[in-house]
Amino acid sequence: MFQLFKTFRDDTSGAVTVDWVVITAAVVGMSAISFFVIEDNSNALMSAAGGAIAAENDF
Repeated sequence: MFQLFKTFRDDTSGAVTVDWVVITAAVVGMSAISFFVIEDNSNALMSAAGGAIAAENDF
Protein backbone atom coordinates (compact mmCIF):
# COMPACT_ATOMS: atom_id res chain seq x y z
CA MET A 1 0.00 0.00 0.00
CA PHE A 2 2.80 2.40 0.85
CA GLN A 3 4.54 1.50 -2.39
CA LEU A 4 1.42 2.62 -4.32
CA PHE A 5 1.37 6.00 -2.55
CA LYS A 6 5.11 6.44 -3.09
CA THR A 7 4.74 5.67 -6.80
CA PHE A 8 1.81 8.09 -7.09
CA ARG A 9 3.75 10.83 -5.27
CA ASP A 10 6.82 10.41 -7.44
CA ASP A 11 4.94 10.32 -10.77
CA THR A 12 5.21 13.75 -12.43
CA SER A 13 4.03 12.93 -15.94
CA GLY A 14 0.97 15.24 -15.76
CA ALA A 15 2.70 18.16 -14.06
CA VAL A 16 3.53 19.95 -17.31
CA THR A 17 -0.08 19.74 -18.46
CA VAL A 18 -1.28 21.25 -15.20
CA ASP A 19 1.27 24.06 -15.55
CA TRP A 20 0.08 24.87 -19.07
CA VAL A 21 -3.58 24.86 -18.00
CA VAL A 22 -2.86 27.26 -15.13
CA ILE A 23 -0.76 29.57 -17.30
CA THR A 24 -3.38 29.59 -20.08
CA ALA A 25 -6.15 30.35 -17.60
CA ALA A 26 -4.13 33.22 -16.16
CA VAL A 27 -3.48 34.71 -19.61
CA VAL A 28 -7.16 34.43 -20.58
CA GLY A 29 -8.23 36.01 -17.28
CA MET A 30 -5.82 38.92 -17.61
CA SER A 31 -6.90 39.45 -21.21
CA ALA A 32 -10.55 39.61 -20.21
CA ILE A 33 -9.82 42.09 -17.42
CA SER A 34 -7.73 44.23 -19.78
CA PHE A 35 -10.49 44.19 -22.40
CA PHE A 36 -13.12 45.45 -19.96
CA VAL A 37 -10.83 48.20 -18.62
CA ILE A 38 -10.00 49.39 -22.12
CA GLU A 39 -13.66 49.18 -23.17
CA ASP A 40 -14.80 51.34 -20.23
CA ASN A 41 -12.11 53.95 -20.86
CA SER A 42 -12.76 54.08 -24.60
CA ASN A 43 -16.51 54.51 -24.02
CA ALA A 44 -15.80 57.41 -21.65
CA LEU A 45 -13.45 58.98 -24.19
CA MET A 46 -16.00 58.52 -26.97
CA SER A 47 -18.72 60.18 -24.88
CA ALA A 48 -16.44 63.09 -23.99
CA ALA A 49 -15.44 63.62 -27.61
CA GLY A 50 -19.07 63.44 -28.74
CA GLY A 51 -20.09 65.97 -26.12
CA ALA A 52 -17.31 68.35 -27.13
CA ILE A 53 -18.28 68.13 -30.79
CA ALA A 54 -21.98 68.61 -30.02
CA ALA A 55 -21.18 71.67 -27.90
CA GLU A 56 -19.50 73.48 -30.80
CA ASN A 57 -22.76 73.89 -32.82
CA ASP A 58 -20.95 75.11 -35.94
CA PHE A 59 -22.22 72.62 -38.44
